[in-house]
Amino acid sequence: MLIVGDQNTLKVHLHTDDPDAATGLFSSHGTISHLDVADMRAQVERREERATIPEPVLCDAIAVTSGAGMQALFESLGVRALDGGQRLDPSSLDLLSAIHASAAEQVVVLPNSPAALQAAQRAAVLSDKAVSVVPSISPQAGLAAAVTLDPTQDAAANAAAMRGALERVRTGAVAPARLDDAEGRFRAGDAVGYIEEEIVAWGRPREALREVLEQLAHDAELITCLRGADAPLDDGTVQALAHGDVEFELSDGGQQGQWWLLAAE
Repeated sequence: MLIVGDQNTLKVHLHTDDPDAATGLFSSHGTISHLDVADMRAQVERREERATIPEPVLCDAIAVTSGAGMQALFESLGVRALDGGQRLDPSSLDLLSAIHASAAEQVVVLPNSPAALQAAQRAAVLSDKAVSVVPSISPQAGLAAAVTLDPTQDAAANAAAMRGALERVRTGAVAPARLDDAEGRFRAGDAVGYIEEEIVAWGRPREALREVLEQLAHDAELITCLRGADAPLDDGTVQALAHGDVEFELSDGGQQGQWWLLAAE
């Protein structure tokens, strides 16, 4: 109860389950000039209903993924995942179907591989929706771009923000060699480390990963790492290889054929 005023006029604010009983208490002590009864429970319910109404979705995003972990990471950012298989190479028809399955009239596509990039560009031409294809050619770069998604903005604005994010990212990877190296540096099954598309390390998994991490750490604030399904080192060892001055985030990507996918920002 809250009472304010003076000897002549009082204003009483009261919460009760029985409004009639409350007003009866005051009826013999003066004249009630104004009475306002509101159902607080109904007001709270209406406010909660308004809070659960989502903002209108103008733009949707689709990312080509491989592995349950990678799919979950993209979906946690509000991006719909399309399984592109181990090689991340869905057909144009697969991408077109995913675009048309979206409830939004504008769509951004993160292809996450060179092969999917070409398929996405063909699908964008065939679609009657406004489709923007962002040139992400690796899953780790696509994740860095996906962070900027704003469903209330149009596809062009989202694509511009994602391209800006890609410009600030350097990518790396460590994977087992599929064939013997023609120059004799490594044999099939050895670890090979990449920065972008350039081979920078080879040999044992630990040493290759250490070299890639060291090179990515230059001028970086954050390195994210996606662990593959068959990664040969435990997470504790991988964490220990990361440089202390750079923030390091390790997540389960679940990708096949690549032990670790890395991105530095």
